[in-house]
Amino acid sequence: MQNIEPNGEIALDWADRAILDELSRDARLSMTELAKRVGLSKTPVSSRVRRLEDAGVITGYRVGLSWQKLGLGHICFVEVRLTDTRQKALQAFNKAVKDIPEVEECHMIAGGYDYLLKVRTKNIETFRSILGECISALPHVASSSSYVAMEAVKSGS
Repeated sequence: MQNIEPNGEIALDWADRAILDELSRDARLSMTELAKRVGLSKTPVSSRVRRLEDAGVITGYRVGLSWQKLGLGHICFVEVRLTDTRQKALQAFNKAVKDIPEVEECHMIAGGYDYLLKVRTKNIETFRSILGECISALPHVASSSSYVAMEAVKSGS
């Protein structure tokens, strides 16, 4: 059983952290290889992984992709300001933005704008179309500012 901290976080020991570290680098590791890397036998490592999954610490396994080879190497970040930030307006925006496949990430922000979107497209022309036809048409959008990524220095995917 996982220990739950007063703030709701799961208490992790050194072995749990080592497992998460290894899986975050290579989610395709076999349990045998994972056990070898963290210095435990296969059975307890398998149990710990299952426990971390059941507790919601491990939420899934992902594959890294070469976006350039897939023809989707253009990234633009878009700041979005809304005309209305009451709950119904936020819910409408949140629901609608999920339907735009080119929006890879959407974060509600505290600051000078309301949302920050990460948009991945083939090129600037495709981005311009997505911005004009989809993002600008989202519920309650007042304005947006776009920033083209020149190079990914550090990226999660």
